[in-house]
Amino acid sequence: MTRVGFYVVQATEQSRRLHVAARLADKAFQRGHRIFINACDIAQAKELDALLWEFRATSFLPHGLHGEPGADRIAIGWGQEPTGHDDLLINLQLSIPGFFSRFHRVAEVVTQDPKSLQALRESWRFYQARGYELEKHDLANV
Repeated sequence: MTRVGFYVVQATEQSRRLHVAARLADKAFQRGHRIFINACDIAQAKELDALLWEFRATSFLPHGLHGEPGADRIAIGWGQEPTGHDDLLINLQLSIPGFFSRFHRVAEVVTQDPKSLQALRESWRFYQARGYELEKHDLANV
């Protein structure tokens, strides 16, 4: 069954969500995982694409936008069916995508803005009511 982690950041800026996603993707990639990042829209996907190019000065995270070359290890989509990915889903949307249960792990990124908090509290209740294993990770200095 899918394991769901909520990564809680003590910040309100939406840009923090992208930095957490990049950090999670980097850590998972170093451990050999395949990652699908589900952005809110194409603009956010492109912003995350640019961030991943420069995230670590000492290494490279091979990635691409969904359907483009280079998206086999880390793919960035914005609601499409994540073809070829079922390992780790990093969800940046404020709703739960219909395809989440095909993944072994789901990471939900929580910031302290009211809209995000409300939506992700509802997501927690959704996952909990269906018996998914939930984890909460408080992140500092992200």
